[in-house]
Amino acid sequence: TQSTGNYKQRKCLFTMLGHLDYIRTTFFHEEHPWIVSCSDDQTIRIWNWQSRSCISVLTGHNHYVMCAAFHPKQDLVVSASLDQTVRVWDITGLRKKRAQPGGVDAFRTQTPGQIDLFGQSDAVVKHVLEGHDRGVNWVQFHPTQPLIVSGADDRQVKLWRYNEARAWEVDTCRGHYNNVSNVIFHPRSETIISNSEDKSIRLWDLNKRNCINTFRGEDRYWCVAAHPVLNLFAAGHDNGMVVFKLERERPASVVHDKVVYFIKDRFLRKYTFGSGKDVAVLQLKHGDSNCQANALSYNPAENSIIVSTMNTSKNGGATYYEVYQISRGSDKGDVQMGEGKRMKGVTAVWVARNRYAALDSTGKLNIKSSNHEVTKTIELAGGVDYIYYAGTGTILLRNPESVSLYDIQQQGTVASVRIAKVVRVVWSNDMSHVALLCVDTTAYGSCLCGHRP
Repeated sequence: TQSTGNYKQRKCLFTMLGHLDYIRTTFFHEEHPWIVSCSDDQTIRIWNWQSRSCISVLTGHNHYVMCAAFHPKQDLVVSASLDQTVRVWDITGLRKKRAQPGGVDAFRTQTPGQIDLFGQSDAVVKHVLEGHDRGVNWVQFHPTQPLIVSGADDRQVKLWRYNEARAWEVDTCRGHYNNVSNVIFHPRSETIISNSEDKSIRLWDLNKRNCINTFRGEDRYWCVAAHPVLNLFAAGHDNGMVVFKLERERPASVVHDKVVYFIKDRFLRKYTFGSGKDVAVLQLKHGDSNCQANALSYNPAENSIIVSTMNTSKNGGATYYEVYQISRGSDKGDVQMGEGKRMKGVTAVWVARNRYAALDSTGKLNIKSSNHEVTKTIELAGGVDYIYYAGTGTILLRNPESVSLYDIQQQGTVASVRIAKVVRVVWSNDMSHVALLCVDTTAYGSCLCGHRP
Protein backbone atom coordinates (compact mmCIF):
# COMPACT_ATOMS: atom_id res chain seq x y z
CA THR A 1 0.00 0.00 0.00
CA GLN A 2 1.33 3.41 -1.04
CA SER A 3 -0.12 6.36 0.95
CA THR A 4 0.26 10.07 0.18
CA GLY A 5 -0.41 12.63 2.89
CA ASN A 6 -0.42 16.34 3.65
CA TYR A 7 2.18 16.88 6.39
CA LYS A 8 0.76 20.31 7.27
CA GLN A 9 -2.75 18.95 7.80
CA ARG A 10 -1.32 15.73 9.24
CA LYS A 11 -3.68 13.51 7.36
CA CYS A 12 -3.58 10.90 4.61
CA LEU A 13 -4.92 12.20 1.29
CA PHE A 14 -5.18 8.94 -0.61
CA THR A 15 -3.84 5.41 -0.82
CA MET A 16 -2.58 3.52 -3.87
CA LEU A 17 -2.62 -0.27 -3.91
CA GLY A 18 -0.37 -2.58 -5.88
CA HIS A 19 2.61 -3.94 -3.97
CA LEU A 20 2.21 -7.43 -2.52
CA ASP A 21 4.72 -7.13 0.34
CA TYR A 22 6.49 -4.58 2.54
CA ILE A 23 7.42 -1.29 0.84
CA ARG A 24 11.03 -0.26 1.55
CA THR A 25 11.41 3.26 0.06
CA THR A 26 9.39 5.92 -1.77
CA PHE A 27 10.66 9.05 -3.56
CA PHE A 28 9.02 11.87 -5.52
CA HIS A 29 10.21 12.83 -9.00
CA GLU A 30 11.57 16.38 -9.13
CA GLU A 31 9.68 17.32 -12.31
CA HIS A 32 6.89 14.86 -13.12
CA PRO A 33 3.96 13.95 -10.81
CA TRP A 34 5.52 10.56 -10.13
CA ILE A 35 6.48 8.50 -7.11
CA VAL A 36 8.85 5.54 -7.26
CA SER A 37 8.52 2.75 -4.69
CA CYS A 38 10.22 -0.59 -4.13
CA SER A 39 9.13 -3.62 -2.20
CA ASP A 40 9.91 -7.04 -0.82
CA ASP A 41 7.70 -8.33 -3.64
CA GLN A 42 10.85 -7.88 -5.81
CA THR A 43 9.32 -5.11 -7.93
CA ILE A 44 9.69 -1.37 -8.41
CA ARG A 45 6.58 0.65 -9.17
CA ILE A 46 6.16 4.14 -10.56
CA TRP A 47 2.95 5.92 -9.62
CA ASN A 48 1.22 9.04 -10.86
CA TRP A 49 0.06 10.83 -7.74
CA GLN A 50 -2.27 13.08 -9.75
CA SER A 51 -4.23 10.23 -11.33
CA ARG A 52 -3.53 8.05 -8.29
CA SER A 53 -2.57 5.06 -10.39
CA CYS A 54 0.41 2.81 -11.06
CA ILE A 55 1.90 3.69 -14.44
CA SER A 56 4.82 1.25 -14.60
CA VAL A 57 6.11 -1.91 -12.93
CA LEU A 58 9.84 -2.67 -13.15
CA THR A 59 10.67 -6.36 -12.75
CA GLY A 60 14.01 -8.13 -12.86
CA HIS A 61 15.35 -8.34 -9.33
CA ASN A 62 15.04 -11.79 -7.75
CA HIS A 63 15.14 -10.75 -4.09
CA TYR A 64 13.81 -7.92 -1.92
CA VAL A 65 14.33 -4.49 -3.52
CA MET A 66 15.68 -2.33 -0.71
CA CYS A 67 15.95 1.05 -2.43
CA ALA A 68 14.88 2.73 -5.68
CA ALA A 69 15.28 6.39 -6.66
CA PHE A 70 14.91 8.72 -9.64
CA HIS A 71 17.86 10.49 -11.22
CA PRO A 72 17.53 14.23 -10.45
CA LYS A 73 17.78 15.24 -14.13
CA GLN A 74 17.87 12.24 -16.48
CA ASP A 75 15.23 9.62 -17.34
CA LEU A 76 16.82 7.02 -15.10
CA VAL A 77 15.95 5.01 -12.01
CA VAL A 78 18.51 3.20 -9.87
CA SER A 79 17.67 0.29 -7.58
CA ALA A 80 19.42 -1.89 -4.99
CA SER A 81 18.42 -5.40 -4.00
CA LEU A 82 19.34 -8.23 -1.70
CA ASP A 83 20.09 -10.19 -4.90
CA GLN A 84 23.49 -8.40 -4.62
CA THR A 85 22.95 -6.21 -7.70
CA VAL A 86 22.42 -2.55 -8.47
CA ARG A 87 20.30 -1.88 -11.56
CA VAL A 88 19.93 1.25 -13.66
CA TRP A 89 16.64 1.56 -15.53
CA ASP A 90 15.88 3.72 -18.54
CA ILE A 91 12.39 5.27 -18.23
CA THR A 92 12.56 7.39 -21.40
CA GLY A 93 9.55 5.49 -22.78
CA LEU A 94 7.48 6.49 -19.78
CA ARG A 95 8.31 10.15 -20.22
CA LYS A 96 7.54 10.02 -23.95
CA LYS A 97 4.16 8.46 -23.25
CA ARG A 98 3.35 11.26 -20.84
CA ALA A 99 4.21 13.80 -23.56
CA GLN A 100 1.68 12.24 -25.97
CA PRO A 101 -1.90 13.54 -26.24
CA GLY A 102 -3.93 12.15 -23.37
CA GLY A 103 -0.83 11.60 -21.25
CA VAL A 104 0.45 8.39 -19.78
CA ASP A 105 -2.89 7.52 -18.21
CA ALA A 106 -4.44 7.11 -21.66
CA PHE A 107 -2.73 3.71 -21.66
CA ARG A 108 -4.48 2.37 -18.55
CA THR A 109 -5.97 -0.50 -20.54
CA GLN A 110 -2.40 -1.71 -20.88
CA THR A 111 -0.68 -3.53 -18.02
CA PRO A 112 1.90 -1.24 -16.40
CA GLY A 113 5.37 -2.01 -17.71
CA GLN A 114 4.06 -4.01 -20.66
CA ILE A 115 5.50 -3.45 -24.16
CA ASP A 116 3.11 -1.24 -26.15
CA LEU A 117 1.80 -1.67 -29.70
CA PHE A 118 4.90 0.02 -31.14
CA GLY A 119 7.36 -2.29 -29.40
CA GLN A 120 8.51 0.25 -26.79
CA SER A 121 8.56 -0.56 -23.10
CA ASP A 122 7.87 1.90 -20.32
CA ALA A 123 11.16 1.02 -18.61
CA VAL A 124 14.08 -1.21 -19.55
CA VAL A 125 17.19 -2.32 -17.69
CA LYS A 126 20.10 -0.23 -18.90
CA HIS A 127 22.90 -1.51 -16.64
CA VAL A 128 23.29 -4.31 -14.09
CA LEU A 129 26.10 -3.58 -11.61
CA GLU A 130 27.58 -6.65 -9.96
CA GLY A 131 30.36 -6.44 -7.37
CA HIS A 132 28.87 -6.63 -3.90
CA ASP A 133 29.25 -10.00 -2.14
CA ARG A 134 26.04 -9.65 -0.13
CA GLY A 135 22.71 -7.88 -0.38
CA VAL A 136 22.73 -4.19 -1.31
CA ASN A 137 20.78 -1.94 1.06
CA TRP A 138 21.05 1.52 -0.47
CA VAL A 139 21.95 3.28 -3.69
CA GLN A 140 21.96 6.88 -4.92
CA PHE A 141 22.81 8.89 -8.03
CA HIS A 142 25.29 11.74 -7.77
CA PRO A 143 23.38 15.03 -8.31
CA THR A 144 25.66 16.30 -11.10
CA GLN A 145 28.21 13.64 -12.09
CA PRO A 146 27.67 10.23 -13.77
CA LEU A 147 28.32 8.42 -10.50
CA ILE A 148 26.41 6.00 -8.30
CA VAL A 149 27.17 5.05 -4.71
CA SER A 150 25.92 1.90 -2.99
CA GLY A 151 26.16 0.30 0.45
CA ALA A 152 25.68 -3.36 1.27
CA ASP A 153 25.74 -6.12 3.85
CA ASP A 154 29.30 -6.96 2.75
CA ARG A 155 30.30 -3.88 4.85
CA GLN A 156 31.47 -2.04 1.74
CA VAL A 157 30.63 1.25 0.08
CA LYS A 158 31.11 1.07 -3.69
CA LEU A 159 31.43 3.88 -6.21
CA TRP A 160 30.29 3.26 -9.79
CA ARG A 161 30.55 5.29 -12.99
CA TYR A 162 28.24 4.98 -16.00
CA ASN A 163 27.71 6.30 -19.52
CA GLU A 164 25.29 5.52 -22.33
CA ALA A 165 27.02 2.26 -23.23
CA ARG A 166 28.12 0.71 -19.95
CA ALA A 167 28.66 1.05 -16.21
CA TRP A 168 31.64 -0.06 -14.15
CA GLU A 169 33.01 -0.08 -10.61
CA VAL A 170 35.38 2.78 -9.78
CA ASP A 171 36.49 1.91 -6.27
CA THR A 172 35.49 0.38 -2.94
CA CYS A 173 35.52 2.17 0.43
CA ARG A 174 36.29 -0.25 3.25
CA GLY A 175 36.14 0.53 6.95
CA HIS A 176 32.71 -0.37 8.35
CA TYR A 177 32.59 -3.41 10.64
CA ASN A 178 28.97 -4.36 9.99
CA ASN A 179 26.24 -3.97 7.37
CA VAL A 180 26.19 -0.59 5.60
CA SER A 181 22.61 0.65 6.04
CA ASN A 182 22.64 3.88 4.07
CA VAL A 183 24.98 5.96 1.92
CA ILE A 184 24.55 9.35 0.20
CA PHE A 185 26.56 11.93 -1.69
CA HIS A 186 27.09 15.23 0.07
CA PRO A 187 24.99 17.67 -2.02
CA ARG A 188 27.59 20.45 -2.07
CA SER A 189 31.04 18.93 -1.51
CA GLU A 190 33.18 16.05 -2.72
CA THR A 191 32.19 13.79 0.15
CA ILE A 192 30.29 10.52 0.68
CA ILE A 193 28.42 9.91 3.94
CA SER A 194 27.60 6.37 5.07
CA ASN A 195 26.20 4.82 8.21
CA SER A 196 26.08 1.29 9.47
CA GLU A 197 24.91 -1.24 11.98
CA ASP A 198 28.43 -0.94 13.47
CA LYS A 199 27.09 2.20 15.23
CA SER A 200 29.15 4.64 13.17
CA ILE A 201 28.78 7.35 10.54
CA ARG A 202 31.73 7.65 8.17
CA LEU A 203 32.82 10.40 5.80
CA TRP A 204 34.71 9.46 2.65
CA ASP A 205 36.66 11.65 0.26
CA LEU A 206 34.96 11.24 -3.11
CA ASN A 207 38.18 11.70 -5.07
CA LYS A 208 40.64 9.75 -2.90
CA ARG A 209 38.03 7.25 -1.61
CA ASN A 210 39.57 7.22 1.85
CA CYS A 211 37.80 7.69 5.19
CA ILE A 212 38.33 11.24 6.44
CA ASN A 213 36.22 11.16 9.59
CA THR A 214 34.18 8.84 11.78
CA PHE A 215 31.36 9.60 14.24
CA ARG A 216 30.58 6.82 16.69
CA GLY A 217 27.33 6.40 18.62
CA GLU A 218 25.68 3.99 21.02
CA ASP A 219 23.10 2.53 18.61
CA ARG A 220 22.92 1.07 15.14
CA TYR A 221 22.39 3.66 12.41
CA TRP A 222 19.81 2.96 9.70
CA CYS A 223 19.33 6.07 7.57
CA VAL A 224 20.90 9.43 6.78
CA ALA A 225 19.53 12.50 4.99
CA ALA A 226 20.97 15.85 3.91
CA HIS A 227 19.21 19.18 4.19
CA PRO A 228 18.74 20.57 0.66
CA VAL A 229 20.17 24.01 1.55
CA LEU A 230 21.68 24.14 5.02
CA ASN A 231 24.82 22.42 6.28
CA LEU A 232 22.72 19.96 8.28
CA PHE A 233 22.44 16.19 8.24
CA ALA A 234 20.20 13.82 10.15
CA ALA A 235 20.89 10.18 10.95
CA GLY A 236 18.35 7.77 12.41
CA HIS A 237 19.36 5.09 14.92
CA ASP A 238 17.70 2.49 17.12
CA ASN A 239 16.48 5.00 19.71
CA GLY A 240 15.96 8.21 17.78
CA MET A 241 17.93 10.53 15.53
CA VAL A 242 20.86 12.94 15.61
CA VAL A 243 21.26 16.17 13.64
CA PHE A 244 24.82 17.25 12.93
CA LYS A 245 27.09 19.45 10.83
CA LEU A 246 30.11 18.16 8.96
CA GLU A 247 32.17 21.32 9.21
CA ARG A 248 32.27 24.53 11.18
CA GLU A 249 30.42 27.46 9.64
CA ARG A 250 32.03 30.24 11.68
CA PRO A 251 35.19 31.31 9.82
CA ALA A 252 38.49 31.81 11.61
CA SER A 253 38.62 35.53 12.41
CA VAL A 254 40.32 38.23 14.48
CA VAL A 255 39.18 41.77 15.21
CA HIS A 256 41.53 44.77 15.40
CA ASP A 257 40.13 48.27 15.91
CA LYS A 258 37.49 48.75 13.19
CA VAL A 259 38.64 45.87 11.02
CA VAL A 260 38.02 42.12 11.10
CA TYR A 261 40.25 39.69 9.25
CA PHE A 262 38.69 36.35 8.34
CA ILE A 263 39.28 33.37 6.06
CA LYS A 264 36.92 32.37 3.28
CA ASP A 265 37.64 29.99 0.38
CA ARG A 266 41.43 29.99 0.97
CA PHE A 267 41.56 33.80 0.98
CA LEU A 268 42.35 36.09 3.89
CA ARG A 269 39.73 38.83 3.71
CA LYS A 270 39.46 42.21 5.40
CA TYR A 271 36.12 43.69 6.43
CA THR A 272 35.90 47.30 7.61
CA PHE A 273 33.14 48.17 10.04
CA GLY A 274 31.16 51.27 9.16
CA SER A 275 31.97 51.35 5.45
CA GLY A 276 31.13 47.69 4.98
CA LYS A 277 34.10 47.25 2.66
CA ASP A 278 35.01 43.59 2.19
CA VAL A 279 38.12 42.74 0.16
CA ALA A 280 40.52 39.83 -0.24
CA VAL A 281 44.04 40.78 0.87
CA LEU A 282 45.92 37.48 0.61
CA GLN A 283 45.62 34.07 -1.00
CA LEU A 284 46.64 31.31 1.38
CA LYS A 285 48.67 28.27 0.48
CA HIS A 286 46.84 25.06 -0.34
CA GLY A 287 47.41 22.65 2.51
CA ASP A 288 46.17 19.27 3.63
CA SER A 289 42.46 18.85 2.81
CA ASN A 290 41.97 17.48 6.35
CA CYS A 291 43.30 20.69 7.94
CA GLN A 292 40.89 23.56 8.40
CA ALA A 293 41.82 27.07 9.61
CA ASN A 294 40.32 27.57 13.05
CA ALA A 295 42.14 30.55 14.62
CA LEU A 296 43.88 33.81 13.60
CA SER A 297 46.29 36.04 15.50
CA TYR A 298 47.07 39.51 14.15
CA ASN A 299 50.15 41.66 14.79
CA PRO A 300 49.36 45.30 13.86
CA ALA A 301 52.96 46.45 14.37
CA GLU A 302 54.33 44.03 11.77
CA ASN A 303 51.06 43.74 9.80
CA SER A 304 51.45 39.98 10.10
CA ILE A 305 48.95 37.26 10.78
CA ILE A 306 49.21 33.70 12.09
CA VAL A 307 46.78 31.10 10.74
CA SER A 308 46.34 28.04 12.98
CA THR A 309 44.71 24.88 11.67
CA MET A 310 42.65 22.03 13.06
CA ASN A 311 42.96 18.50 11.65
CA THR A 312 39.55 16.94 10.98
CA SER A 313 40.69 13.48 9.87
CA LYS A 314 39.65 10.41 11.84
CA ASN A 315 43.27 9.66 12.77
CA GLY A 316 43.97 13.10 14.15
CA GLY A 317 47.09 13.75 12.10
CA ALA A 318 49.52 16.64 12.17
CA THR A 319 48.41 20.23 12.54
CA TYR A 320 50.35 23.32 11.57
CA TYR A 321 50.31 27.09 11.70
CA GLU A 322 51.38 29.58 9.06
CA VAL A 323 52.80 33.08 9.47
CA TYR A 324 51.98 35.55 6.68
CA GLN A 325 53.15 39.08 6.03
CA ILE A 326 50.32 41.27 4.70
CA SER A 327 51.71 43.74 2.20
CA ARG A 328 50.73 47.37 2.56
CA GLY A 329 48.04 48.36 0.10
CA SER A 330 47.01 44.74 -0.50
CA ASP A 331 43.36 45.76 -0.20
CA LYS A 332 43.52 47.73 -3.46
CA GLY A 333 42.42 44.74 -5.51
CA ASP A 334 45.74 43.07 -6.42
CA VAL A 335 45.63 39.81 -4.43
CA GLN A 336 48.89 37.88 -4.31
CA MET A 337 49.67 34.33 -3.20
CA GLY A 338 50.98 34.61 0.34
CA GLU A 339 54.57 33.60 1.03
CA GLY A 340 53.77 32.17 4.43
CA LYS A 341 56.08 30.18 6.66
CA ARG A 342 54.47 26.88 7.62
CA MET A 343 55.48 25.07 10.83
CA LYS A 344 54.13 22.12 12.75
CA GLY A 345 52.31 22.94 15.96
CA VAL A 346 48.93 23.01 17.68
CA THR A 347 48.48 26.79 17.53
CA ALA A 348 50.42 30.05 17.81
CA VAL A 349 49.62 33.62 18.94
CA TRP A 350 51.48 36.93 18.89
CA VAL A 351 52.61 38.01 22.39
CA ALA A 352 54.77 41.04 21.54
CA ARG A 353 55.71 43.30 18.64
CA ASN A 354 58.26 40.78 17.31
CA ARG A 355 57.53 37.65 19.32
CA TYR A 356 54.97 34.90 19.14
CA ALA A 357 54.24 31.84 21.26
CA ALA A 358 53.72 28.45 19.64
CA LEU A 359 52.37 25.33 21.36
CA ASP A 360 53.70 22.06 19.96
CA SER A 361 52.11 18.62 20.11
CA THR A 362 54.20 17.58 23.13
CA GLY A 363 52.88 20.43 25.27
CA LYS A 364 56.01 22.59 25.05
CA LEU A 365 55.67 26.35 24.59
CA ASN A 366 58.19 27.84 22.16
CA ILE A 367 58.71 31.59 22.10
CA LYS A 368 59.88 32.61 18.63
CA SER A 369 61.09 35.80 17.01
CA SER A 370 59.44 37.28 13.95
CA ASN A 371 62.02 35.47 11.79
CA HIS A 372 60.90 32.17 13.43
CA GLU A 373 63.96 31.50 15.58
CA VAL A 374 63.26 29.90 18.96
CA THR A 375 64.35 32.27 21.74
CA LYS A 376 62.88 30.35 24.67
CA THR A 377 61.30 26.96 25.35
CA ILE A 378 59.01 26.45 28.34
CA GLU A 379 57.89 23.08 29.68
CA LEU A 380 54.21 23.39 30.56
CA ALA A 381 52.57 21.16 33.14
CA GLY A 382 48.95 20.18 33.58
CA GLY A 383 48.12 18.80 30.15
CA VAL A 384 47.86 22.12 28.30
CA ASP A 385 46.25 21.47 24.91
CA TYR A 386 45.64 25.01 23.56
CA ILE A 387 46.70 28.62 24.07
CA TYR A 388 44.86 31.92 23.55
CA TYR A 389 46.02 35.53 23.34
CA ALA A 390 45.70 37.43 26.63
CA GLY A 391 47.56 40.68 26.06
CA THR A 392 51.22 41.60 25.62
CA GLY A 393 53.46 39.08 27.36
CA THR A 394 50.62 36.88 28.60
CA ILE A 395 48.56 34.01 27.27
CA LEU A 396 45.72 31.81 28.42
CA LEU A 397 46.56 28.14 28.86
CA ARG A 398 43.73 25.65 28.41
CA ASN A 399 43.62 22.16 29.80
CA PRO A 400 40.59 19.82 30.03
CA GLU A 401 39.58 21.11 33.47
CA SER A 402 40.66 24.75 33.71
CA VAL A 403 42.00 27.91 32.07
CA SER A 404 45.03 29.76 33.45
CA LEU A 405 46.52 33.20 32.85
CA TYR A 406 50.24 32.70 32.22
CA ASP A 407 53.02 35.31 32.38
CA ILE A 408 55.67 34.40 29.79
CA GLN A 409 58.43 36.60 31.25
CA GLN A 410 57.94 35.27 34.80
CA GLN A 411 57.15 31.77 33.48
CA GLY A 412 54.39 31.35 36.03
CA THR A 413 50.62 31.23 36.42
CA VAL A 414 49.05 34.50 37.55
CA ALA A 415 45.54 33.14 38.13
CA SER A 416 43.30 30.29 37.04
CA VAL A 417 39.65 29.33 36.92
CA ARG A 418 38.17 25.84 36.90
CA ILE A 419 36.09 25.51 33.77
CA ALA A 420 35.92 22.58 31.39
CA LYS A 421 35.81 22.31 27.59
CA VAL A 422 36.53 25.90 26.62
CA VAL A 423 36.29 26.29 22.85
CA ARG A 424 36.56 30.05 22.33
CA VAL A 425 37.89 33.10 24.15
CA VAL A 426 36.66 36.68 23.61
CA TRP A 427 38.25 39.71 25.34
CA SER A 428 36.69 43.12 25.86
CA ASN A 429 38.31 46.08 24.07
CA ASP A 430 40.26 47.16 27.17
CA MET A 431 41.25 43.55 28.01
CA SER A 432 39.63 43.86 31.45
CA HIS A 433 36.94 41.25 30.88
CA VAL A 434 36.97 37.89 29.17
CA ALA A 435 34.28 35.54 27.96
CA LEU A 436 35.07 31.83 27.93
CA LEU A 437 32.74 29.99 25.58
CA CYS A 438 32.36 26.33 26.49
CA VAL A 439 30.55 23.20 25.44
CA ASP A 440 29.15 21.11 28.28
CA THR A 441 28.26 17.45 28.28
CA THR A 442 24.74 18.12 26.99
CA ALA A 443 26.17 19.97 23.96
CA TYR A 444 24.63 23.30 24.95
CA GLY A 445 26.80 26.43 24.65
CA SER A 446 27.65 28.26 27.82
CA CYS A 447 29.40 31.55 28.48
CA LEU A 448 31.38 32.54 31.59
CA CYS A 449 32.09 36.25 31.93
CA GLY A 450 34.10 37.87 34.64
CA HIS A 451 37.10 40.02 35.52
CA ARG A 452 40.51 39.16 34.20
CA PRO A 453 41.55 35.99 36.06
